[in-house]
Amino acid sequence: MSDEKITHFGYSQVPIQEKAARVRAVFDSVANRYDLMNDLMSLGIHRLWKRHTIELAGVRRGQRVLDLAAGTGDLTERFARIVGDEGLVVSSDINAAMLSRGRERLTDLGVVGNLDYVLANAETLPFASDAFDCVTIAFGLRNVTHKQAAIDEMFRVLRPGGRALILEFSHPTTQPLRRVYDVYSFSVLPNLGRMIVNDAESYRYLAESIRMHPDQETLRAMMEQGGFERCDYFNMTGGIVAIHRGYKL
Repeated sequence: MSDEKITHFGYSQVPIQEKAARVRAVFDSVANRYDLMNDLMSLGIHRLWKRHTIELAGVRRGQRVLDLAAGTGDLTERFARIVGDEGLVVSSDINAAMLSRGRERLTDLGVVGNLDYVLANAETLPFASDAFDCVTIAFGLRNVTHKQAAIDEMFRVLRPGGRALILEFSHPTTQPLRRVYDVYSFSVLPNLGRMIVNDAESYRYLAESIRMHPDQETLRAMMEQGGFERCDYFNMTGGIVAIHRGYKL
């Protein structure tokens, strides 16, 4: 099998055409307790990471926002409240179970009327060019098979003057933190997954997929390659998470 026909799934090498299905199976497995696991894994800090992403997005009333890999809708909910009735937020995910869970959650919260839900692959978005003022993807880019294609698509669907934000697990900035984080990732996370959702393997994949994700400078270069300008990033929690931002000018 040639290198062009394989990709990584965590530390494993799999045929390119199989990766999306494998990622889908991971999230099918954890969808019902996804929010609980996020709180437990991050000790609730993921809420602060997402809040800072919202602040950096600078979205205003009446604007159009695309939330990729929206999951259960944390960012979607906040954006919907900001853009108001005159705006629109599209919640998109490749996983039907996650998208359905997000729709149920937001409906229960009364966040309706200015939302659309779209099942879509971030690499081939079903939207017109220059359609959105802001595009975000939170904890989803590392699961995409062709990351550059997804970044290119984010650029395409943005209006001139629009901005994209990528919130993702990244690479700790100090060696001592890396060592502690490795122990936590490969020992604590799988055991937590086994106890809460009876699925250690999905959280072992999570730890591996984070290690395979591009580091901060590499991801910024990929955004620049995709056409974004004024690209920068913000390390959170010692670089365990980073928020990348770029503009379509």
